[in-house]
Amino acid sequence: MAVTGSDAFAQVANLPGVAEAVTDARSAVDRLLGHRVLRRRSAEVSTEAALRGARASAALEGVSVTLDEIRAAEAPKDPVVQGALRVSAELGSLVDTWRQAPRQVLARLHVLAAADAVEESALGRPRAEGQEVEDVLGLGQPPSVREVASRLDMLCSLLTQPTDAPALVVAAIVHGELLTLRPFGWGDGIVARAAQRLTMVARGLDPKSLTAPEVGHAELAEEYAAALRGYVSGTPKGVAGWIRHCGDATAAAARDSQAICEAILRG
Repeated sequence: MAVTGSDAFAQVANLPGVAEAVTDARSAVDRLLGHRVLRRRSAEVSTEAALRGARASAALEGVSVTLDEIRAAEAPKDPVVQGALRVSAELGSLVDTWRQAPRQVLARLHVLAAADAVEESALGRPRAEGQEVEDVLGLGQPPSVREVASRLDMLCSLLTQPTDAPALVVAAIVHGELLTLRPFGWGDGIVARAAQRLTMVARGLDPKSLTAPEVGHAELAEEYAAALRGYVSGTPKGVAGWIRHCGDATAAAARDSQAICEAILRG
């Protein structure tokens, strides 16, 4: 779906079933935010969620790794795992810039995600015409370089303008657009999922970054790919289904972070 027009995000928020998905996700995050562990130890929860998010993002790229391996001083050298870890570690420092210069942040996210996988000259740069594009999720042929440039400009412009749309809707559209466009050719999934999380933090749904929506997407992996294909189709039904999936994934991520809180509480 190409996001165009005045407050395009709000237009999507009015699609059938989206308001309910937003409410359910917001309720799940609010329940998490009320946990007593967060009064003093929210940083621990955020750190653990970030690790789990990196692991989940790698898994969605087809690379399985355990949490113990992720936590180890010598984490697996696989470029996908290392890229997901770098992105997750730096995400918090990018929130303010994301609000003002999203295109700059997307370039930085690709540098972090793809540092071990592509030539240095290609890091943070949009893919060239004819460049091979990874399609881990089976989304089909990506748009042309010209369409990518146009839609990416529109998306980044919309992100710096006011909107009445809830944070979840904006975050889901960011994620869906980036994976539809696959602007870099390698690491686009890692970048897209990170951008969703950044949007949720920057727009106040999860201001302390206590949830990792990547965890929810991985938990619902089969639905993830199918829902993305619905978004890529551009139909109102497909787009609404994708937003609902992102709501379900956010709620699942909040429940996972709730479990982290309980584990800390038990010691």
